[in-house]
Amino acid sequence: MRHPAQGRLTPTAGLGLGVSLLWLSLAVGLPVAAVVVTSFGNGPASFVAEVTSPEALATIRLTVGAAVLTTAVNAVAGTLIAWVLVRDEFRGKRLVEVIIDIPFALPTIVAGLVLISLYGPASPFGIDLVGTRRGVFLALLFVTLPFVVRSVQPVLMDLDRDVEEAAASLGAEGPAIFRRIILPTIAPAVLAGSALAFARALGEYGSVILISANLVGRTEVSSSYILKRIEEGEAAAAASVATLLLAVAVGVLLVLDLLQRRAARHG
Repeated sequence: MRHPAQGRLTPTAGLGLGVSLLWLSLAVGLPVAAVVVTSFGNGPASFVAEVTSPEALATIRLTVGAAVLTTAVNAVAGTLIAWVLVRDEFRGKRLVEVIIDIPFALPTIVAGLVLISLYGPASPFGIDLVGTRRGVFLALLFVTLPFVVRSVQPVLMDLDRDVEEAAASLGAEGPAIFRRIILPTIAPAVLAGSALAFARALGEYGSVILISANLVGRTEVSSSYILKRIEEGEAAAAASVATLLLAVAVGVLLVLDLLQRRAARHG
């Protein structure tokens, strides 16, 4: 906080800011910088060659595409689930609340085991998604759904119902009330949850490694490719793909943050 007279940080605020920046530098800044430096260790030409190799490109396309699609689906489904949990009362509601948080608490490799037991060769539903892109998509949906739900739910709970009732009394119908009153209010929360879901999907490993079967050029995700290159002693190649994914993530998060701020202003 700034001193009202001098416009400078107070000693306490300055100390807090310094500790925060130091911690962020050690926990985030240095590791990220190390990855970027490693990726360009053999020069820019080597970096371009690594990220444009057929296998690397296939994993990047699959990973980014699946993350975008997963985020779009969860933005809608998560908002709908949050709406039902806040606005409706039904038997088993508390159980649904617990189920939504399971992906948060469950280790990702355990999530992979659950998915392969349900949608693998021995599936009780007769559905085998192992080694398919649909399986990768399903795994990402499973681990990212809670982000949107838990971001939107508290905003809906705090939403003033009197405004909706006033709009209804003036003749506004349900779709118009949602579009003009509710959606502008929850849009920043939807975008914030979507940003978290996208970031999680982009770097997910444990839940997808089993159901994807790691088929090169078909279902191999970038996190699996990066691990493989590290095990082969190709740290620069692994870091190159990681750096490109980092750039994609930062770009998407910046766009979503911009949309979130704009939605908050209009809301």
